[in-house]
Amino acid sequence: MANLIKTMIQTRHVTRRMTTAPRKILVTSALPYANGSIHLGHLVEYIQTDIWVRFQKMQGNSCHYVCADDTHGTPIMLRAEKEGITPEQLIARVWQEHYDDFKAFHVNFDHYGSTNSAETREFANTIYNRLKAGDLIAKRSIEQYYDPVKEMFLPDRFIKGECPKCHAKDQYGDNCEVCGAAYTTSEVINPYSAVSGAKPVMKASDHYFFKLSAPSCQKFLQEWTTGQLTKEPPLQSEAANKMQEWLGTEGDNKLTDWDISRDAPYFGFEIPDAPGKYFYVWLDAPVGYMGSFKKLCNEKGINFDDYWKQGSDAELYHFIGKDILYFHALFWPAMLQHAGFRTPTKLFAHGFLTVNGEKMSKSRGTFITASSYVEHIKNTEYLRYYYAAKLNGTMEDLDLSLDDFVAKVNSDLIGKYINIASRTAGFISKKFDGRLAAKEGITDARASELMASFVNASSLIAQCYEDRDFGKAIREIMRLADLANEYVNDKAPWVLTKQEGQEAALQEACTVSLNLFRLLTLYLKPILPVLAKEVEHFLNIDALTWTKAGELLFKHRINEYKHLMTRIDPKSITALIESNQESLQAAAEPSPARHAEAQQHAIAPIAETISIDDFSKIDLRVARIVNAEHVEGAEKLLKLTLDIGEEKPRTVFAGIKSAYDPEKLKGRMTVMVANLAPRKMKFGMSEGMVLAASGETPGLFILSPDEGAQPGMRIK
Repeated sequence: MANLIKTMIQTRHVTRRMTTAPRKILVTSALPYANGSIHLGHLVEYIQTDIWVRFQKMQGNSCHYVCADDTHGTPIMLRAEKEGITPEQLIARVWQEHYDDFKAFHVNFDHYGSTNSAETREFANTIYNRLKAGDLIAKRSIEQYYDPVKEMFLPDRFIKGECPKCHAKDQYGDNCEVCGAAYTTSEVINPYSAVSGAKPVMKASDHYFFKLSAPSCQKFLQEWTTGQLTKEPPLQSEAANKMQEWLGTEGDNKLTDWDISRDAPYFGFEIPDAPGKYFYVWLDAPVGYMGSFKKLCNEKGINFDDYWKQGSDAELYHFIGKDILYFHALFWPAMLQHAGFRTPTKLFAHGFLTVNGEKMSKSRGTFITASSYVEHIKNTEYLRYYYAAKLNGTMEDLDLSLDDFVAKVNSDLIGKYINIASRTAGFISKKFDGRLAAKEGITDARASELMASFVNASSLIAQCYEDRDFGKAIREIMRLADLANEYVNDKAPWVLTKQEGQEAALQEACTVSLNLFRLLTLYLKPILPVLAKEVEHFLNIDALTWTKAGELLFKHRINEYKHLMTRIDPKSITALIESNQESLQAAAEPSPARHAEAQQHAIAPIAETISIDDFSKIDLRVARIVNAEHVEGAEKLLKLTLDIGEEKPRTVFAGIKSAYDPEKLKGRMTVMVANLAPRKMKFGMSEGMVLAASGETPGLFILSPDEGAQPGMRIK
């Protein structure tokens, strides 16, 4: 039986390998700004991307991962001036800090560069010249804010004031972090200089604009963002919905021309035909993807055009935070398309990070830097695992609960996964000279079926990785780990070793257990690459790849087992928080936020106090979403069919269409108000209300109970 199963497994994997040609993939992450340290908020994106890239490489695909420091702009110039060094010296120092932080968390770029490179300058100039030749660059005099104290024109991010759309206070001059709106600095209400605090004055200056309002750009973006020009939609459904809000309908152009120039003094690339004028950082920053990849091409002999020319059969993926979606989903593809380059295959936007359920806080010590984590926790694969367990491929925010972090790592990785090897490997070394049983020695039908089920799980887990639903992958892997531990418990090798005549049974049980452990290691390798390498050495095997899932180990000699991982000491978490509180108390005022820092959004004030009697009137129940579907003619509603343990499911119309794909809601657990009076709506009767969270920032998030909750359970 074991032979037959092994042969079937190997045949299936060989067939797949022969019929599927390797994919050509280029992957990028958003460029971290060279004006601050990498922190845990940043790392969500880079860890997510690295896991996906490692998986692609394990699949045998040709996958290149590039990134770079975003090095231009007024913040760099002002900080270098304050420190008494040149901008070039500053960005070189910060580049090394960023590189070291990423390396510590095993983010394995194929090339990590800088936007201040000859390659990026060349591509920025090329794109500008092609847009100009296509009559998509306009020059016009504008009145721009000028700091009379600092004697400089103020970039958008150095003007702050009231958002003209939602009227939130202290917002930046180019976009609002509360409502997500983009606008021009002239629209900001009650502006002030973030450099000197002075009230800026208006002063005329010639600026250059990318004519994003041109009919050709509008038409292209309407079609591109909705997937009409591509095999698959380039945006997640919630991102595509947001784009339609920003774009407007055809004939109702909401896009305005984009100011792509800045005046001296400025650290960046001078515009070729405009002395004293520089490319705005948001123009040359995404061009840095191209510049960094060109560097890799020069080093490795890769053909750049194979990945960037229009019509390329290569795949191009950008992993970004949802705070910079506007630039990547509108400006960037429009620039590329009209400059003769290919557009991204897909944009993968993720949500923000909260810590202990709240925005990262310097006063609470939860604004944690990467280097501080390394100093106190040391093992960075713990965080890779925890983030992976939280990521699901959507734009939902994720929370780093520090108590849950400790509990989950200790329970899953040490209590379940490592436990399998630590309880079985020693017997193979001591009793059988490190030799596993021969395949003929596997006589237990349960063992053969168990190994086959572990191998066959590779398809499901691979699909989860492909879809960036790492949380689902981990749930499946831990389900398998539970089965492996049940097998070890039932076979009890520590008992068999004491019984005469049970040597074959002992060797069989440990051989099966270590084969299960090997497969779990394969499935966890994209997340835990360093630990996987240690396991490969311990098992005395070549590097694990997905195509080798079915190659089980029989009559194979392993090396002596050495402890692979230790539990997290909760005291180290306390020390980590205290360290960040101490170090940040003395820190200088932060520079204007970029990328992940933009997640520090405001929360609504707490409502008036109620009594326990008031709360007890609300009957909250756990509900399973049996079905979810669009409602014809409804702009915001989804029709949900909910099972709350009653004889007949309930129908609820929920205003969550902009945030959720109905297909991905099916089977999900949520929370509903069960005793809300039924409401007759245009589309039918709504028999309750689903609970969802939202804030002043874009995003809507339905609530879900913890694992184990069943439909109908009351929430108290």
